[in-house]
Amino acid sequence: MSGPAASGPDASGPNEREVRASDAEREAVAERLRLAMNEGRLDISEFDERVGQAYAAVTRAELEPLTRDLPIPSEPARQTRSAAPEAEEEGERPVERKRGRPRSRSAEWRDWAGTSFVLVGIWLITSIASGGPNFFWPIFPMGIWAVILLSSMIFGSGEDERGGRQR
Repeated sequence: MSGPAASGPDASGPNEREVRASDAEREAVAERLRLAMNEGRLDISEFDERVGQAYAAVTRAELEPLTRDLPIPSEPARQTRSAAPEAEEEGERPVERKRGRPRSRSAEWRDWAGTSFVLVGIWLITSIASGGPNFFWPIFPMGIWAVILLSSMIFGSGEDERGGRQR
């Protein structure tokens, strides 16, 4: 680290490799290593070793060898981002887009009906097995769930739903 470029007062400043690495640079190297592991270029033990070295690096020179044997990630990253609109055009929706959307009312009522069918079936089997009709306990979960669904239909869920009422 000695030399005129590292310690001299010339206009060029310190050598780029001798500059201390920032947290953002360490994180960028770690992210590039994660991408390489996800692509199968690194196994988990090599990934773990390199990420540890990346977070322990002090200078940029210590970060360079960690990704030297890996391809530049700009092409695969662009392909994965552009694959989502193509999938959407073919009728498939990416998982990320489904998460935030509210479920349709028909799907909610379909779930209620299916669960109610199962609960009544359990009640019927237990009633037959005991030799006589038991107390109709499925009314409690079915009724509470139905009240919740009805109230969300009448008063809305408080979210901006497509086709739903807003008050």
